[in-house]
Amino acid sequence: MMGELARRYPPQSLVVSTGRAPDSAASDARYPQPVDRAGIRATRLRTLNGLALWTWRAGQLAREFSPRFTWCAELKPAGYPARWLAWRRGIPYGVVVHGTELLLLDAKIRRSRFKRWTGGALLGGAAVVVANSRWTGELARSVYDRLGRPDLARRVEVVPLGTSPERFRPGLDPGPARAAYGLDGGPWLLTVARLEWHKGIDTVIRALPAVRARHPDVRYAVAGVGPRRPELEQLARDVGVAAAVRFLGPVPEDQLPGLYNAASLYVGASRRYDLLAEGFGIALVEASASGLAVVGGDSAGVADAVRDGETGMLVDPEDAAAVAAGIVRLLGDDQLRARLGAAGRRAVETYYNWDRVARDFIRIDAAVRRPAPLAAR
Repeated sequence: MMGELARRYPPQSLVVSTGRAPDSAASDARYPQPVDRAGIRATRLRTLNGLALWTWRAGQLAREFSPRFTWCAELKPAGYPARWLAWRRGIPYGVVVHGTELLLLDAKIRRSRFKRWTGGALLGGAAVVVANSRWTGELARSVYDRLGRPDLARRVEVVPLGTSPERFRPGLDPGPARAAYGLDGGPWLLTVARLEWHKGIDTVIRALPAVRARHPDVRYAVAGVGPRRPELEQLARDVGVAAAVRFLGPVPEDQLPGLYNAASLYVGASRRYDLLAEGFGIALVEASASGLAVVGGDSAGVADAVRDGETGMLVDPEDAAAVAAGIVRLLGDDQLRARLGAAGRRAVETYYNWDRVARDFIRIDAAVRRPAPLAAR
């Protein structure tokens, strides 16, 4: 998400600060902004050493570039160097929140005074908190209430996310994806997600017998990796649909547009599970951009990505029968499925795209950034 925003901010208007990555040199050259890599792997920024190094480097960048605002891609760890810059140099910052981290923070501040203090400092010090959906926004406001700062709820802004309609689009040749992943025949249902319980992949598997009773040729492709794959594979065997479920593993980014075009219907039955939830669901709008109708779980922030009755259907993600009914209805009505898919495409072209998201972010930080020095005006 932040990479897409960096591409759309005016050239040379941002300095991107992050950790090292294996492909840093190649990826950094694609941005119209300077990218500064702290001398530690990005995966190590959460460690004490990583935070100390990142904060020190952020201070150097602040002295060199005199920024007037800082965006944090997430509350932790980016909030720590941003909070230090706000305290040390008076640079306001904004935090992007995605949902799950707020569920975790809410649970922690209930039982730990230290977490209440640190979480309160990071959230309370932010000039603005940008939530990726209305659900995430309400969750952020509730955390402010729990911190005893309901007055800060006005700082929460909601900016639903988007995708790239020029990249994800209908009409692409699905042949290479079909050949690469053995997606012969069809129709194919598709889910692109990390293999975690809150993604609802297990519910779709449980729904398959009822779906196949009406549409015997239907199969289900799941793209992604995650710790729950063994249990999901066992569930497919237990339910008796193992031959109709294909776990594709990791799918490279350049193959995803073709994969969406190989599917007949997208299913994202996400639900709240423990402290995990779908704050928005970018794969849902990628599917819409590709002209697919969507069956989405009516949970958390999914309703901001799937317009019920317009771009797809929202169903109870805890109820396999409800998920099956939504799938059966759309597979059995070609005109309705095509209408929802076309409306989804239009919604991405007009709203769920990174250009609109970037305009929203630019508008927000322009309103809260530190004024420019008189000599620079």
